[in-house]
Amino acid sequence: MTHGYATKVGRDGLITVVPKRRRRGFPFKLLMMFALGFLGLKVFMVASVGPVTYNERLAKLESGTAIERAGAKVLSIDPVTEKLSAMTGPVLR
Repeated sequence: MTHGYATKVGRDGLITVVPKRRRRGFPFKLLMMFALGFLGLKVFMVASVGPVTYNERLAKLESGTAIERAGAKVLSIDPVTEKLSAMTGPVLR
């Protein structure tokens, strides 16, 4: 009954308390967590192998199938990824 309740009176005069159902909406929090996790993965990959090697690997993907080309488009270095990877610096091996 944490989401509230409603009282109903039946035909026999009995008052019953019915819990209100929780309304489920679009999981924006989950979507944001996924996006931040994906961005963090991209930043880690760019910081660990360097932008030159990363772009070389993306060039291999761009010459592949349609799914690989779409993956290369999504994984390409954007300004946010570039700035964050520059801030973190190289990752030691």
